[in-house]
Amino acid sequence: SRQCSKIITMLPNTKIVEEVYQTFFKYCRPNTLLIDSSTISPIVSSQISSRARDKRLRMIDAPVSGGVPAAKNGTLTFMVGGTEADFSQAFDVLKLMGSKVVHCGKSGNGLVAKLSNNLALAISMIGISEAMNLGHKMGLDPSVLADVLNSSTAKCWSSEKYNPFPGVMDNVPSSKNFSGGFSADLMEKDLKLAMESADFSGSLAPLGSLAKQLYSIMIENGDGSKDFSGIIMLLNSSLKGPDIVK
Repeated sequence: SRQCSKIITMLPNTKIVEEVYQTFFKYCRPNTLLIDSSTISPIVSSQISSRARDKRLRMIDAPVSGGVPAAKNGTLTFMVGGTEADFSQAFDVLKLMGSKVVHCGKSGNGLVAKLSNNLALAISMIGISEAMNLGHKMGLDPSVLADVLNSSTAKCWSSEKYNPFPGVMDNVPSSKNFSGGFSADLMEKDLKLAMESADFSGSLAPLGSLAKQLYSIMIENGDGSKDFSGIIMLLNSSLKGPDIVK
């Protein structure tokens, strides 16, 4: 770390980020730009950034969205919190990995954007799962229903790009026994962070709270490593496993 002018990290949780950055504070040379792409508490991230400034270091939070496909294709979206100057210094590096790099404002705001996005994503995935399961149970072909949703007011990323009903779309986790993708474990972690932020800011998030409970149940059922679109399995256990009704 002594030889670097910029360091990028993407770590599993808040505790590990704190531990790693304590090491950076000891060994990094002054004015090093620390770019943290972990999804952690925006409150704690802002505190770490403040400590970095005390050590004559610079820090931005730069979590990502887009999942595994975007990471492979270099089309991630980076949501950045920090000063305009530090954002400008990091921009060219982040553009090597992403198609969109957005300055969201002060330290911690990149994480606020990421958690807000995943809060909405979890809720929409549950809603599409309920709709797809209802249609299936009532005898409607899931592919026909998906086509209707995607040309109607319910159209969203969860219906159009990442449909949770097995067999409706190729090359998405729902058609691969919910393997790969963004795990329920990670979604539940992000929802927990979003609920902590909601409590901190006095924001009401009743659907977010219910979504977190549902993903906790999915994890308790032993499916935490499955993709988060596997939430549909809570609604219809016949969709669990390779032998599914199409």
